[in-house]
Amino acid sequence: MKYKLYQVDAFTEKLFGGNPAGVCPLDEWLDDDLLQKIAMENNLAETGFYVKRGDSYEIRWFTPEVEVDLCGHATLASGFVLFNHEGHLKDNIIFNSPRSGELKVSRKNDWLTLDFPVDEFQAIAISDELVNCFDKKPIEAFEGKTDYMLVFEKEKDILNIQAKLEIISKLDARGVIITAPGENVDFVSRFFAPQSGIDEDPVTGSAYTTLTPYWADKLNKTELSSIQLSRREGKLQCKLSGNRVEISGQAKLYLKGEIFLK
Repeated sequence: MKYKLYQVDAFTEKLFGGNPAGVCPLDEWLDDDLLQKIAMENNLAETGFYVKRGDSYEIRWFTPEVEVDLCGHATLASGFVLFNHEGHLKDNIIFNSPRSGELKVSRKNDWLTLDFPVDEFQAIAISDELVNCFDKKPIEAFEGKTDYMLVFEKEKDILNIQAKLEIISKLDARGVIITAPGENVDFVSRFFAPQSGIDEDPVTGSAYTTLTPYWADKLNKTELSSIQLSRREGKLQCKLSGNRVEISGQAKLYLKGEIFLK
């Protein structure tokens, strides 16, 4: 059997920026073990798989090591593929995730917007365990459904910080978001998830379900601009709408091919 495979750079206006995601359209679900092997072979932060169900699409995401509950950039990439290469004619797509519920992607010109549920997070003590993950102490700490979030004083802290990946990998979480006020945008961030097979994720759409409500409250505004300060860098526009977060970015197609499974 052969299946289509796309590779899309998400949350960027140019190739070799943002976060590369694999996208694999399916007619029906393959065995979980095979989905995991495909993601491992792709060796990207995430590969998104989707199956059309009536007027919507069921979607799942795999890192090279595990299935994850929510992935923003691979959802954005899947929307980009459907809009531009798989014949979806409307300007809105409804995805349904078995783990995260209904997710939407809309398009306006070259921009795609994710509509995701707000994360449930709470302030926690700045423990030694969290302090030891980096070479600088945060000023606030939070725990969400899947990630920790650490807040620092300024953008340079995020840009120059040294992550201790071996220590981070032992945390009982998907990963760690670090963030601070931005110099030319509202806020900046980075994301580390060695325990999920991703030392540093270039752009982490799902992290903005935590980042957006935090900074919306902190800055007293609902529309925010952000840069994820990875080496590839990602640019995002975010909007808090009640218990939903709109996360917008652009995308570029890098590769289209086929995979062959006997």
